[in-house]
Amino acid sequence: MSDQSPSTQPQFRVALITGAGSGVGAAAVEALITSPSAGSIPWHVALVGRREQQLRDTATLFDPSGARTLCVVGDVSDPDAVAAVFAQVVAKWGRVDVLFNNAGVTNDMGVLFEDIAAADWKRVIDINLTGSFLCAQEAFKVMKRQGGGRIINNGSVSAIVPRPNSAPYTASKHAISGLTKSLALDGRKYNIACSQLDIGNAASALLTTIGSTGALQADGSRRPEPTFDVKETGRAIRYMAELPPEVNVLGMQIMATKMPSWVGRG
Repeated sequence: MSDQSPSTQPQFRVALITGAGSGVGAAAVEALITSPSAGSIPWHVALVGRREQQLRDTATLFDPSGARTLCVVGDVSDPDAVAAVFAQVVAKWGRVDVLFNNAGVTNDMGVLFEDIAAADWKRVIDINLTGSFLCAQEAFKVMKRQGGGRIINNGSVSAIVPRPNSAPYTASKHAISGLTKSLALDGRKYNIACSQLDIGNAASALLTTIGSTGALQADGSRRPEPTFDVKETGRAIRYMAELPPEVNVLGMQIMATKMPSWVGRG
């Protein structure tokens, strides 16, 4: 994102995507790398995650030459690792125009609330919430120096409506909503926009955690739920990423049209 005149616009924009090796993260990589609009500034994308080979496989799939992608292994819950990730991206491309805070995990929803281990709670919070905080903080430092940027946080429909036995995940996503609003407010003076994309039932590996026999519903039943192509999340992310600096989508919800227990009572 840039409000520079055509003569001073950069030759490319830089997006940093965490959890970029698969699912929603990979869909965002694909959308930014392979679908440039006529006349738009192309994207270069830094793929960040814990599994190097998965990152490289995704990068090669959408950018065979490797000219527009950079794979960086890093743990988003580790402050030093996050700082090193951003330093590597800035060293290569000089800027970060968009951060997509996507890395996330869920808890085992087969475990009742009263039996959730403290270590499992901490694992989810460390990655989903602390990781987003740490990455946003480093992004602020870079974007402040360069005169602006945009942060997109991956929320969830669980930030609004929880699933049974999902306290760690639900709490982390409610907290992301608060973080998004705080970043949007604190970023104003630096021309940093912040958005949140709440996704419901995109067909990705994370969705398989709700159960092979159907998703547990609030009434205790299990019900197969509709899904939608994860590529649609990439299109949504690209739309948000390419908004002009003076425009922000604070929150967007994208879900399967017939998703139960969202509109109405079943």
